[in-house]
Order: sequence, then C-alpha cells, then structure tokens
Amino acid sequence: MSGDEDRGPEPGESPKARHDRELIELLNELRVALPGVQVLFAFLLAVPFAQGWKRVTAFQKDVFFVAFIATALSSALMIAPSSYHRLLWRVEDKQQIVETSNRLMIAGLFALAVAIEAVVLLVTDYIFARTGAIVTTACVGVFFVVFWYGLALRSRLRDR
Repeated sequence: MSGDEDRGPEPGESPKARHDRELIELLNELRVALPGVQVLFAFLLAVPFAQGWKRVTAFQKDVFFVAFIATALSSALMIAPSSYHRLLWRVEDKQQIVETSNRLMIAGLFALAVAIEAVVLLVTDYIFARTGAIVTTACVGVFFVVFWYGLALRSRLRDR
C-alpha cells in the first residue's frame, strides 16, 4: 500500500468513506500511468514494421521482445483494477478491492519500468556501442529504483 493508505482515515471519515477515497485515489493514479503505457505499446507495435528493422541484431530483437511483453503485461496489470472493480460491482468489500488493486498497480508499474528499461537499451544499443547502451540503461535503472521505489521505501522506514 502507498503511504496515503497507511496514514489512516481523515478526521471524521468512516471506514467505507476511507475505502471509497482510496479507490478514487488509485483510479486517478491509473489515469496518469495508463496513457504512458499505451503510447509505449503503440510505439512498440510499429517498430517491427519500420524500414530500419531489418538492420537490428539478434540481441536487439530479444530486447525488443522483452520490452513488448513487459509493456503488454504492464497494460494488463494496470487495467486489471478497473476490471476487478467492475466484476465486484456492489460487493461490499471495498477494502479488498483497494488492496488487490494496489498490488496490481505496483506490479504494473514494475512491468512498466522493465519495459522502459528495455526500450532504453534497445534504442541506445541501436544508436551507440553496446557498452554505452548498457551504462546508459543502468543509469536509467538506478533513476527508476530511486524515484519510483526508493523514496517511498525510505519514507516507510523513516515513519516506522
């Protein structure tokens, strides 16, 4: 769960109102993340049909495949909370819906990070030498770890 869910209810907020608020917050976060996933997926769908595709190496094809599959998985995981919520419509267990949806979104963000890393590796390996591509990709990976996960984990550890 994110820090917002751990902070407890707002003053005067019932458990039902809290779960409703948390679900709305989660869905709003999905509205921010999903367009990025969709744009990346659309880009990846077009890549094999581009003229330069014939010049890619076997390594680049493998990296492309990882990016493509990770993006598809990210899409599925990030859309899953909406489907999960729809299928459990009017079931009075919003806490379970919020908790499961939160886990799905975290997994979707992880898959998205893998996809972006693979795309960075693919593009930089196509443009530059392999060593430069790996170093660049590693630097971007550190950035993801620090800003997507490290900040939140540090806050959790500090609050405990």
